[in-house]
Amino acid sequence: MNARRFLAPTLRSATAATLAAGGYIHAQLYIDGYRFIHIIGPLFLLQAGASFALAALLLVGTAPLLRTAAAVVALGALGGFTASRTVGVFGFTEHGLQPEPQAVLSLLAETGTLLLLAIWQVTVTRQPRAARPPVRTPNWATNRTPLN
Repeated sequence: MNARRFLAPTLRSATAATLAAGGYIHAQLYIDGYRFIHIIGPLFLLQAGASFALAALLLVGTAPLLRTAAAVVALGALGGFTASRTVGVFGFTEHGLQPEPQAVLSLLAETGTLLLLAIWQVTVTRQPRAARPPVRTPNWATNRTPLN
C-alpha cells in the first residue's frame, strides 16, 4: 500500500482534532468564568468559535486559505497566552500555567496544530506534480507530401 496516499487525510484529521481541542478548552474556560472578564471573555468565545468552524472546514476541504486561517487562530491563542503572562491583555494578567490543567492542554493543542500544519505544508509542497502528457505534433504537420 502507498503510505503517502493516507498521509494527507491523516494530517487533515489530526489538525482538525487539535484545533477543535484548543477551541473546546477555550469554550470551557469561557463557561467556567472567563465570560465575566471584560473583553477577554468575548475573545475566548471568539477563539473557540473560530477553532470549531475551521476544524469542521478542514475536514471537508484542504484549501491553503483554511490552513493559513488555522495557523492564525493557533498563533493568536499562543500570542494571547504569552501576552497575558508578560505584559497583560486589556489589563488582564495571569501567572504561570494557571488555570490548571487547561493552560498546559491549550499550549499542547495549539502547538500541535502548528506542528501538524507545518508537516502538512511540507508534504504538500514536496508531492510530485502529476505528469502532463507530452505535446503531440498534429498529423498534418508530420505527414506532408512534398510540393513539386
